[in-house]
Parts: sequence; structure tokens; C-alpha cells
Amino acid sequence: MTFLALGINHHTAPLALRERVAFAPEAVSTALQEAQRALDTSDIAILSTCNRTEIYTYGNIETRKLMDWFGQYHQISREDLLPYFYSHQGDAAISHMMQVACGLNSLILGEPQILGQMKSAYAVACESGTVSSPLHAAFQHIFSIAKKVRTETAIGENPVSVAYAAVSLAQQIFADLRQQSALLIGAGEMIELVAKHLREQGVRRITLANRTLSRAAELAERYGATPILLSDIPNELHKADMVISSTASQLPILGKGAVEAALKKRRHKPIFMVDIAVPRDIEPQVAELDDVFLFSVDDLKEVIDENRKSREEAAEAARHIINDGVLKFNRQQGVQGAADAIRTLRAQSETLKNQEIKKALNNLNGGAKPEVVLNQLANSLTNKLLHHPTTALRDASADGREDLIALAYELFALNADKPE
Repeated sequence: MTFLALGINHHTAPLALRERVAFAPEAVSTALQEAQRALDTSDIAILSTCNRTEIYTYGNIETRKLMDWFGQYHQISREDLLPYFYSHQGDAAISHMMQVACGLNSLILGEPQILGQMKSAYAVACESGTVSSPLHAAFQHIFSIAKKVRTETAIGENPVSVAYAAVSLAQQIFADLRQQSALLIGAGEMIELVAKHLREQGVRRITLANRTLSRAAELAERYGATPILLSDIPNELHKADMVISSTASQLPILGKGAVEAALKKRRHKPIFMVDIAVPRDIEPQVAELDDVFLFSVDDLKEVIDENRKSREEAAEAARHIINDGVLKFNRQQGVQGAADAIRTLRAQSETLKNQEIKKALNNLNGGAKPEVVLNQLANSLTNKLLHHPTTALRDASADGREDLIALAYELFALNADKPE
């Protein structure tokens, strides 16, 4: 029985593959239950973000079997997935999960959103009934280590995110962002960060498009934007100088035809677009249009790398905390593994004690002298407690099991009297 982490991310796989293996939020619970039945495990969780898709399990699951289920679910052959996948077992799996939660494995080194995404993945698995004690304990420890890293290192200082990188790229394209209008598609955490950064840069004309108007209105009110529905985008697109999109849609929101129509209305005034969704919200063919500058989440890497150097020292400190965290988790698991044996030993000892006390009370009530009864109680309890260990040690000596004899010295603290 061991922990297993398997997946792909922005380091190992192109965007085209990542979007094919992403799990839609509304499909995760069903996928977890299907995987639980197919793999015969009680512990499994799925983390699916714009930069990674990972599966975490505990049990006797073979990496090949897990990858086969993954491929079948997404209708991709194992051979096509194999070059892009990584897997970690045991301590390496726990260490990897900690690195992910702390943002050390993110496109943005130290970005904070991934911890919330991992907590959400854990919550969905709990609600789906696919988490039992081992994976529960692992997640709780991982979250505590992530909190420790945030508290004790500078990994989160000078916050940089994909949203920040998108706005930074826009600053490089436009001479003055304050004169530009923005259309933001989606109303999740990433788009909220984009809206926040745009407002900080002085952008006043922001339109927020979302599937539900209530959520768009809520976010728009916070940032002085105009809320619209996704269906209103064709009527608004030509007004936007920049478009930044991040939804959970499994199909593109913007197609080449809609963008062409908007460009005609703009008299071919260029549009800057950033698609930070996986799967992509904007059809890749839009990039073929002469007056469109379309960037995907992978295109933001250069902007992000400039901000990475300042966090490297903090990342090294975080890795030390993670290494210590893995050791601590192993110790906790070891203690937990002995819990059943300790409970059984205490229960048996308690039973023997109660039996001997009952005999002693009967003897006292029968008129026996207290000192005699106490000696009998002590001798009988000692003999019964030591009978099985003594017999086992004799058998071990006869069988040449020096390891068990040495263990007895350690378990019963006999080292001080151990013969040379």
C-alpha cells in the first residue's frame, strides 16, 4: 500500500494535450466514482487546472493501470500519453503534492491560487466519497506544510500570477493602458485578479461577460465594470481593445468568424487577446487574423520568468521545509501504523489487571493477609504479562533470530543491562 501521484503539467506537455485531458469541474465527481470502481480503491482525488491534471491515490494501484483508466476516460491511447506523463510513489508522491500545493511546481513560482485549487480538489473528493483515512491524513499534512511555507518564507512576496503576467503583457503592447477598453470573459478567481490588476493600472472601461449575469454583476460592481452575458459578446467585442478570457467551458467561447466581424467594425484596429483557459476559450485559428495578437497561457512564460529569479531563494527554503515535512509525515504514519498494536496490547494488559484485582479482592474478603494478597497479585500479574514475550524470546534464541532478541532489548528498554 503506497501513495501514487500521476499526471501531466505545463513542464511536460503542450497546451493542446493538456486541454484534451482536463476534467470539467462538473464532471470530476462522476469521474472520481468511476475511477474508484475501476481501480478498486477507496482513496483517489483529481486536481485539474489550466496548467496541470493530476490524480492522487493510495493503495496497491499500478501506475500502468491508473494511466490506462485515465486514457480510456479521455479516449486517448496510453502510448500517446506516455511521453508526457510523470508518476511518483511513496515519499516522492507526498513530496510532489507538497511542491504543487506550495506553488513550487507552478508556471508562476510560488503562486497562491494552486493551494486553493488543491483544497477544492480534496473537498470534491470528500463529497464524492473517494477519500478515506490515508489520503485524508496526507492532504491535511500537505496543507499544513503549505501554510508553513507561506508563513516562514518569502515565496509569496511581490505576488505574481498568470493574471498579473497577462496584464503585464498588455502593458508592453499598449503605450497607455488607461486609454484602452477591456473585455473579460469569465467570472472566476483568475478573471477577478485580472480585473483587479487592470483597475490598478488605471483601466476604467471594463466589460465582464459571464454565463450567469448575477455573478458577472457581482464582480462588475466590485471593480466598476459593466456586466453582460456570454451571448452578448458578439455585440460588444468590437468595442474591446483587449480581451482576456478564463472560463471552465469545454468548448471555445470565441471563434474566428466572430472576431473577423468585430475587426471589420473596428476598421481593423488591432485587438490584444490572452486566453488563459484550459481547454482554450478562443479558437487557435483566431491567431491567423492579421489584426489580432493572441497569446495562450504558455505564451506568458517569458513575462513570468522575469519575476521568477526573485523567488528562487525563497523556493530553496521552501524545499527544506517540504523535505522535513515528508519526514514528519512518515513518522506520523509510522505511529499510526502502530496504533492498533498499542491498543491491543493495552486492552490485553487491562484485562489481565482486572482479572488479578478481582482475585485479590476475593482473597481479601476471604480473610487473607493484605501483604500476602499484594505479593500474589504482583507475582501473578508479572508472570502473565511476561509469559508470551519470554516464550517468544526463547524460541527466537533457538532459531538463531538475533534480530528479535535485539528488538526486545530496545522495546523493553533493556539496553543498559545488555551483555557485551
